[in-house]
Amino acid sequence: MADQPNLLIVMADQLTPRVLKAYGGQVARTPNIDVLAKEGVVFDSFYCNSPLCAPSRFSFMAGQLPSRIGAYDNAAEFPAQVPTFAHYLRSAGYQTALSGKMHFCGPDQLHGFEERLTTDIYPSDFGWTPDWRNFEARPTWYHTMESVTQAGSCTRTNQIDFDDEVVVAARQKLFDIARGKDKRPFCLVVSMTHPHDPYVIPGAYWNRYRDDEIDMPRVADLAGSGEGGGLDRNGAEDPHSRRLRYVIGLNLSKPTEPQVRAARRAYYGAVSYVDDQIGTLVGTLEQAALDRNTVIVVLADHGDMLGERGLWYKMNFFEPACRIPLIVHAPGRFAPRRVAGSASLLDLLPTFAALANNGMEPEYAAPIGGRNLLPAIEGREARDEVIGEYLAEGAIAPIVMIRRGRYKFVHSPADPDQLYDVAADPDERVNLAGQANQAATVADFRAEVARRWGLTELHEAVLASQQRRHFVYTALRQGRFQPWDFQPIRDASRLYIRNDQELNDLESMARFPRLA
Repeated sequence: MADQPNLLIVMADQLTPRVLKAYGGQVARTPNIDVLAKEGVVFDSFYCNSPLCAPSRFSFMAGQLPSRIGAYDNAAEFPAQVPTFAHYLRSAGYQTALSGKMHFCGPDQLHGFEERLTTDIYPSDFGWTPDWRNFEARPTWYHTMESVTQAGSCTRTNQIDFDDEVVVAARQKLFDIARGKDKRPFCLVVSMTHPHDPYVIPGAYWNRYRDDEIDMPRVADLAGSGEGGGLDRNGAEDPHSRRLRYVIGLNLSKPTEPQVRAARRAYYGAVSYVDDQIGTLVGTLEQAALDRNTVIVVLADHGDMLGERGLWYKMNFFEPACRIPLIVHAPGRFAPRRVAGSASLLDLLPTFAALANNGMEPEYAAPIGGRNLLPAIEGREARDEVIGEYLAEGAIAPIVMIRRGRYKFVHSPADPDQLYDVAADPDERVNLAGQANQAATVADFRAEVARRWGLTELHEAVLASQQRRHFVYTALRQGRFQPWDFQPIRDASRLYIRNDQELNDLESMARFPRLA
C-alpha cells in the first residue's frame, strides 16, 4: 500500500509512567523520551490489562483479555492459533521482527514475527506455574525482597547483558533493512527488560542521581494501618495486598528507609539506561534514513509499586502497577497532543492494523477486545474504557477491573470490592465501595462484571490449567529434557567477506549511503 508507515515499537519492562517528566515526574533524567513526548501523542490514562509480564504481553500481542486466550500467568502457553498484530501486519505486507523479551511460553516462539534477533531472558516452559490450591507454598521463582534490600550499583548484571544485546541486534537490523533489497515496510519490536527489578544498575547510571534527589513513596506502608488508602470496609488493608506481602516476602524482610531510597535510585538509573537506548534507536533510524516514515511507539508491559503502600513490583490494580506510558511519535503524520480518555494494550492490535491498512481495519480472524486508537491519536473520538484481569500468583480467585470515567472498580469473589475515584483521589487512598452514597455505582459495576465474566467457570479453568501444567512440566523434566527456549539462528558463513561474492560488489552493497 502507498502509505504504510514503518513501526518501531519500544517496550520497557515494569516502567511506571509517573516517574517520567511527560507524566509529571520530577526526578528521572530521560531527555530522549521527553523529546518524543513533546513531539508526539501522549496518552495520559493508559493501562495494561493484566499487571504481570507474560499475560500483559500476550494480551498486547493478541488484542484479547488473558481469560480469552488462556494467558493466565507467567507460565501459561500462548496458543499458536491465536492471531497477533504481527500476523495482521505480515498479512498487510510487512516484514516483522522482534529483538528482546516477549516471554512467550510454549513451542511457538515467533507468533507472527518472521524473525527473532535474540533469545528471551525468561524461560519458555511451565516451571513458573502458580498453584492457587497451595497458596502457602512459596516457590523459589517468586519475587523476594532481596531486590530491594540489596539494591545499589554494580559493574554488570544479567539484565544489562541482555538489553545491550537487544539494542545492538535491533540497530543492526535497521541498517540491514536500509541496505537490503526487501522494500516492504517493517515492524520492529525492541523489548528491553529494564527497569524491571532487581534494583541494581551499573555505576554510570547509579551516579546520575544523588540520594538527596530521590523522592520517597507518596503513600505510606499500610500494613497494620487503621486508616489510609486501599482499606476494606473493616478498616484493614485490602486482602489482596496482604497476600502480596506474603508472596514477595515482606513478612520475612521489611526494607529500611535507606534501602527503599537505594532501590528507587537504582530504578531511576535503569530508567535513564532505557532512555539512552531509545536515543540510540532514534539516532539509528536517522542514520539509516528510515525516520521520515517510521511511527515510534514507546510503552511498557506494566508498572512498579516502588514502595507505594509498602508494596513492590506489580500484581495488583493500583495505579503504579497497572498504569503504563504510551507515546506515539510521528510528527509528519500526527500533531502533538495529549489524550485524556483511558485506553489499554488491547487497543494496540486494531490500531497497528489500521495504520497498515490506510486507516481501515481488516477483517479479523478472531474476536478483538480493543478499539482502534487512530481517531484519538488524530484528535477525534477518544476511548475511555479499560477492562483488566489478574489470574496469577498472589490471587486465590479471579480479580477483575473496570476503569471508566473517573472510577476504577476492582472485584474478586474472594475479597471485598474496591472502588476509587481516580480523578479526585489519584493515590487511591479512599475505598468508596462501602459508602452508602456509592451503592448504586457499585451495583452497576457488579452487574457489568456478571455480564462480562463467568467468574466461577473462569476460576475452575485456571485451576485446571495449573494442574495440567504442573503435571506436564514435571513429566518433561524426567529423562531427556528438550527446551522450548528460542535459539537465534545466525549463519556466520553469510556474514562479512566471503568468496561467494565479488569483493567490490559486497563492499559497495554494505556501504550506506550508497555511492551514486
